[in-house]
This record gives sequence, C-alpha cells and structure tokens, in this order.
Amino acid sequence: MTFYWENRYQNLELPWLRWWDNQGNLLQTGWERSQCLATKLRELNINPDELV
Repeated sequence: MTFYWENRYQNLELPWLRWWDNQGNLLQTGWERSQCLATKLRELNINPDELV
C-alpha cells in the first residue's frame, strides 16, 4: 500500500510517498533502518562511526 506522509525527511518538510506492508506496518527508508542499527550498536557499546 502507498500513502502520502507529511513530515520532515532529509531536512525537507514535504508530503512524501511512503509504503506499508499488508499488515499495516510502515516500511522504513534506508536512512531510518541505518539509524535503528546505529542505535542498537551503541547499546552494545559499539561505535558505528568507527566501523569500516
């Protein structure tokens, strides 16, 4: 499913096209997924900025 989503993304306040799965879960952008991963790494005392 596709819907418009109005919010700030990459420093732009615009309506964005977003996708949801059949269960109604919002599919994350690549940037959102990377932020979740960075948060989990920090919880494990791993600095994501030091990974190559």
